[in-house]
Amino acid sequence: EGGFLASERTAFHFQPRNNWMNGPLFHKGYYHLFYQYNPYGVEWGNISWGHAVSTDLLHWQHMDLAMQPDKWYDADGVWSGSATILPNGQVIMLYTGSTNASVQVQNLALPLNTSDPLLREWIKIPENPILVPPPGIAPKDFRDPTTAWLEADGLWRIAIGAKKGRAGLALIYKTFDFLHWELEEEYLHTVQGTGMWECIDFYPVSTATSNGLDTSKVQTNELTKHILKASLDDDKHDYYAIGLYSESSHTWIPDALDNDVGLGLRYDYGKYYASKTFFDSKHQKRILWGWANESDSLQDDIRKGWSSVQTLPRILYLDNLTGTNLIQWPIEEVEALRHDKVSRSNVLLKGGDVVEVDAAQGAQLDIEVGFEYPDASKLDALPESEIYDCSQGGATHRGVYGPFGLLVLAEDKLQEMTAVYFYMTLKRDGSWETRFSIHVSNPHVSRSSLEPGIDTTVYGTLFHRLPTEDSLSLRVIVDHSIVETFVQGGRACITSRVYPTLATGDKARLFMFNNGTQPVFVKNLDAWKMRSTTLSVLP
Repeated sequence: EGGFLASERTAFHFQPRNNWMNGPLFHKGYYHLFYQYNPYGVEWGNISWGHAVSTDLLHWQHMDLAMQPDKWYDADGVWSGSATILPNGQVIMLYTGSTNASVQVQNLALPLNTSDPLLREWIKIPENPILVPPPGIAPKDFRDPTTAWLEADGLWRIAIGAKKGRAGLALIYKTFDFLHWELEEEYLHTVQGTGMWECIDFYPVSTATSNGLDTSKVQTNELTKHILKASLDDDKHDYYAIGLYSESSHTWIPDALDNDVGLGLRYDYGKYYASKTFFDSKHQKRILWGWANESDSLQDDIRKGWSSVQTLPRILYLDNLTGTNLIQWPIEEVEALRHDKVSRSNVLLKGGDVVEVDAAQGAQLDIEVGFEYPDASKLDALPESEIYDCSQGGATHRGVYGPFGLLVLAEDKLQEMTAVYFYMTLKRDGSWETRFSIHVSNPHVSRSSLEPGIDTTVYGTLFHRLPTEDSLSLRVIVDHSIVETFVQGGRACITSRVYPTLATGDKARLFMFNNGTQPVFVKNLDAWKMRSTTLSVLP
């Protein structure tokens, strides 16, 4: 590992010691992260379960492999699964195995020593597999069981991802002992045209507080909604929808059909997939983990000896101001890594300005910035040509208000840079967006890296700004080859992989910029350098 490849390894994100990765839980004082892992190479294959433990979700110790593909029912891989903590404290793990005939089946694993807080050893029960594809579901379209929940009838239920034709769906099973299962007559939910649903997640959220709710205790009342999330195999994005779960029919209905699973909201509008939440009983929060695959070439991954990274763990809850989306925000512990704060305030950026934030160099940064919301009355002067798509030119496009924002991982002469920015636009039908259209996109379409073979897709999304909000806010977390962006307090998020060859380490610069024709006002900017976390091997 050398040259620019050495600078790509993250410093405070979780990633494997080497090679390739993809059911978190909290138990007896430790956070556990189980992840899909290839112990023999950087590409997909030989899928086992890696295991790491932490007391703070930042500093991790790698454990021995939790499970390997050593049975006929998981010979082709120990795939995704979920942990459930029973009322007596017992931890059980349901997971998908791909058999020696490439049939996807569900299996049960238990800790060998239930008193071991580190959950070091796992055993697969002799009754495996406990579930096989039901009639009408193809052998390769039946995977990823959820955490189980207990209903008033005394039965536990889980959802499993599947498809039928082009319809993505979540099957629902019930059991009293996790060995004997019965398929419910109705699907938990299905959406035509969405293809295979992977890594299903199903959990309650409060409509009254940001505190999390325990997945395993079903709650169906006026203060609770349920989130159904699916990772769509067709386009490799994670979609979610907000709705209501019926304990009588064991089905889920979305609040808005146009925002159904696979049609509307996503956790993250960038490089983000195969996510999983868990209930953190220590802090009474719901925590979200996501997986950011690489955007460079397989040859680069082989040369550096590792591939992919987990995003920072995020607190997740219902946005009680809108009621129509989730809020995501890095866990509070991340702020303990901050040091050497740099602040700016009341900065006017005229059209074309690019202003360096001195003393904020580096490839490990946490930045929070607030822009004054521009005077919308001037928007009526915009021509129809201002209808904008973020792929049209990234930050090089020039409009009236925007692009404006930040340049991170920027070389001092701007030969390389990653732009994170806002852009105010018209709706595609020519009418004005009542909330206005604001695109947050990164990386810069062509200059985030001079290295050939890098995917430099421009990511973007619209998001919800309330009429009472007079600022546009960004939080941008930079860690060498990953940039995570949180917009308007976490109403929308974008994760991008970036591979600079010049703007590495202390040579990376931070700039504020405005490429619009009208001035914009930076109300405040705070930037911190970030300490590295530890990833050690438990002796």
